[in-house]
Amino acid sequence: MSSLLKCESLTKKFRGVVALDRLNLEIAEGSMYGLIGTNGAGKTTLIKIAMNILAPSAGTVEVMGCNSRKLYGPMFEQIGYVSENQELPDWMTVEYFLAYVKEFYPAWDDAAAREMVYQFELPLKRKLRQLSRGMRMKAALASALAYRPRFVVMDEPFSGLDPSVRDELIRALLERAGEATVLISSHDLAEIESFASHIGYLQDGRMQFSEEMNALAGRFREVEVTLASPVERRDQWPASWIHPESSPAVIRFVETRFDRDKTSAEIAQRFPSANNVSYRPMPLREIFVAMAKNKPKAA
Repeated sequence: MSSLLKCESLTKKFRGVVALDRLNLEIAEGSMYGLIGTNGAGKTTLIKIAMNILAPSAGTVEVMGCNSRKLYGPMFEQIGYVSENQELPDWMTVEYFLAYVKEFYPAWDDAAAREMVYQFELPLKRKLRQLSRGMRMKAALASALAYRPRFVVMDEPFSGLDPSVRDELIRALLERAGEATVLISSHDLAEIESFASHIGYLQDGRMQFSEEMNALAGRFREVEVTLASPVERRDQWPASWIHPESSPAVIRFVETRFDRDKTSAEIAQRFPSANNVSYRPMPLREIFVAMAKNKPKAA
């Protein structure tokens, strides 16, 4: 499967502060890719470089086979972009705004636009500045999907929205995106988990992992080991066991490379007195928290 977005050794510095550090990433065409990470991890910087809003300090980004620095008008006809801080022409009515945007996109689908206006209950005669944040995001999404883009990029689209509005936006995205590749950056991890096919986790400008959602969910487990007899406190743990906690009778940790046979064998070797072992699958939010807490301490 071909890559719609590809980053190679991507680096971005702002006055000596490294926002992205030799980042490598490939997003396969047709995927629903969720980009997650703590505030300041570099998510928005990555997206802005991909959209040719910012220039990289080093390395390259290719979007649809083209260097992002060479993206120009006709290529943006295939990209739908919605950002948390996206500026809309507040003086325009919703109706005028959609008509205005239409002129830039030869593939604009009037029927699809009308359907989204109805679906979102957009007030066509009201000015954008009079709309709630949720309604403004609906208008922005309608304007980004009506021309059936090949690549949909959304940067924190759900921030500050109530759950019902988030659900509407996600439903519309899934219904309207078709075969488009979607890159979405968000802190709303439950929503991301509900539809993303792939997940990438950024930390301090570095990609910690990028993989299929099913594979990610399959390799993380919260493990609890109950012991028949106490063991001495251990300071050395396998590298894949993070956040270990121990008491005389119970050991808890997060296994980041879970394989039932291998993990069970490792536990049996280290804790011969184990009389019960439980493995609990972890939702994306818990995986995120575990990874964020596992951040190496500065020297």
